[in-house]
Amino acid sequence: MYSHQLHYLPLPPLIYAVFFGALVALFVLIQLGALHYAYSRIGLSSRSATLVLLASLLGSYINIPVAHFANERVVPQEMIDFFGRRYVVPMIVDWPGMILAVNVGGAVIPILLSIYLLARNRIWIVATLATAIVAVVVHLFSRIVPGVGISVPILAPPILSAVLAILLSRDFAAPIAYVSGSLGTLIGADLLNLGRIQEIGTPVASFGGAGTFDGIFVTGILAVLIASLPLRRKPSGVSPTTQ
Repeated sequence: MYSHQLHYLPLPPLIYAVFFGALVALFVLIQLGALHYAYSRIGLSSRSATLVLLASLLGSYINIPVAHFANERVVPQEMIDFFGRRYVVPMIVDWPGMILAVNVGGAVIPILLSIYLLARNRIWIVATLATAIVAVVVHLFSRIVPGVGISVPILAPPILSAVLAILLSRDFAAPIAYVSGSLGTLIGADLLNLGRIQEIGTPVASFGGAGTFDGIFVTGILAVLIASLPLRRKPSGVSPTTQ
């Protein structure tokens, strides 16, 4: 009965317009050949990768409920400013406590894509190391924003994951950047803060939603850019060891 308030855009429309513009720019660059090797080095076709990023953007509107906390305090606000960033939360009318949900665009799609990239590129060890580091750093930077959720600096996950990926494996930098940036953010910001859920006070506490979605989406964009860089080692007669 509350489904009409469960689904909403966690960020203002202007931010979505910027993200969509960045996605269109990436697609144009790919078609023009400016990022010729990008998608093949990530492990997806150009059409598949573009559709995944678009699905992630559109899927941020959808939250899948997984738990209900009837006695949680709810902060009734529609728009909240925090450190210069604006967050949208659903307008509540007689809301029955707090709903814990999983955001499709910010959690479900990134998790499924990360599992695919891990299996396809066999980067389990190095990606796990990078993810653990990102999770620890993101957790240290994460902040509880009453009425919104858990917030992290938007550029911290993508930049940190990109640097770690390039340092740990130039051959698999792009998939490692995406996996560590996405899973590291979800683990560090959302999963490790589940014990503080009572401090949030929002009608919908969304795993991968407001506060973390933007960082995860930017990580996907940055992973494509990293894939276009000439990072691979030149062949030396010995195949690079799979991580």
